[in-house]
Amino acid sequence: MSQTTPALYGKLLLTALFWGGTWIAGRVAVQEASPLAVASWRFLLASLVLGVLLVAQEGRPRWSVRQILKLGALGLTGIFLYNLFFLYALKQVEAGRGALVVAFIPVVIALVDGLRLRQAMPPRKLIGIALALFGCLLVVTRGQPLQMFSGSVGPGEGLLMGTVATWVLYTLISRQLSKQFSPLAMTFGACFTGWLMLTIAALAQGSLFVLGDLSWRGGSAIVFLGLFGTAISFTWYSEAIARIGTTRAAAFINLVPVFAVLLGALMLGERLGSAVLGGGVLVMAGVWLTNRSGRGAKPLKPRYADETA
Repeated sequence: MSQTTPALYGKLLLTALFWGGTWIAGRVAVQEASPLAVASWRFLLASLVLGVLLVAQEGRPRWSVRQILKLGALGLTGIFLYNLFFLYALKQVEAGRGALVVAFIPVVIALVDGLRLRQAMPPRKLIGIALALFGCLLVVTRGQPLQMFSGSVGPGEGLLMGTVATWVLYTLISRQLSKQFSPLAMTFGACFTGWLMLTIAALAQGSLFVLGDLSWRGGSAIVFLGLFGTAISFTWYSEAIARIGTTRAAAFINLVPVFAVLLGALMLGERLGSAVLGGGVLVMAGVWLTNRSGRGAKPLKPRYADETA
């Protein structure tokens, strides 16, 4: 272990804390301003910081139209659509419960990978997927999964599932583009193109500059989202992927819902029921089973440039 590795793990721990905090900051901000306006100002700040870092470290980017369109696909899925689902869901759903649903994402990615590569899944992974799916249902329905069949699940829960779908798409696209762009360039390109889409949508809605009712608390939440929840966290996470690989870095994402639930209780007074918390435990147990290496398994050759350990 290098001397700088403990510092890197410290950054990953803070990244998980910041990402957990985005659920609280997002819920605060959307109570005072339009979700589109919140997202636009968030990613303007993030793009400015990431752009300065990119120019300082790699020089001024010279991308072709084709490359810009590819980065635009990242901006569409992981920034524009994800944030629409994320922020509009937070107008209706508790921050902690929303974060517990999003913890289901690694399992969906593992399932999609298995289907796309047509590989037989070991029983351990199938059990993990089933556990995580059942846990997700408990969280979404507040411990009453039969509500899924009675139409009693609200639009907020449906929007949460949209965050899962769009982030899975973002991950699959980013894997392919990691062969062409550095992590920092890819993150900046996604944030900048996504910011353009969000800004156009906010201008069309007429909400971009409607911030008269924004308190210091709401303004601070937007700054936190842009600076800590995006620019700093994404940079540190990209650094970790480059140095210790996706698998080790992604393990820290499992702490995001834990921090979100704790921060939601401390800062917003949220109290999630035992069924919801139990569902969250099942989701994280399923994620652990799905991604745990089997004993004696041979290491696989990484398919993507950012999956080297």
